[in-house]
Amino acid sequence: MATSPTGSRRREELVRQFFEQIQRNSTWTVIFHQALAVSLGLNGTDLKCRGLLDETGPITAGELAELTGLTTAAVTGVIDRLERAGFVERAKDPADRRRVVVRPLDAERRSDGTGDRFIPLTNSTSALLEGYNNEQLELVLDFVEKSTALMRSQTLALHARKASAR
Repeated sequence: MATSPTGSRRREELVRQFFEQIQRNSTWTVIFHQALAVSLGLNGTDLKCRGLLDETGPITAGELAELTGLTTAAVTGVIDRLERAGFVERAKDPADRRRVVVRPLDAERRSDGTGDRFIPLTNSTSALLEGYNNEQLELVLDFVEKSTALMRSQTLALHARKASAR
């Protein structure tokens, strides 16, 4: 079945609005995380690196540098700040005792109430999700999972193009 001219225009407008809103969401997400990082005595890059470590588990500084596109020197500074703040620890790699891995520390091992800073966002997001039925929530979850994978692959492609240009 062909899309009507009106349906086509409506879809174009919805897609335009989508890109506009997703850009706004991205901007405010970055600004939120920067503000949260500052409240923890860190910067936004430090906090996002900690988030990557939650995703990857223990990795080397070199692997973190490769994932983020930061220099190894910059990553060393990130790890130093995260370690001082109690978010990570350096540990011997069990597979190769000559290597050091950076391991994220569990929230329960922190006694400074850091996790409490996420409670208002978590509660607000939970309230927002109450407005969606299970089918709608499955659709939103599918989109978030696929868009996260897309952003990861696009980021890795950017890093690869930068590396090949050297």
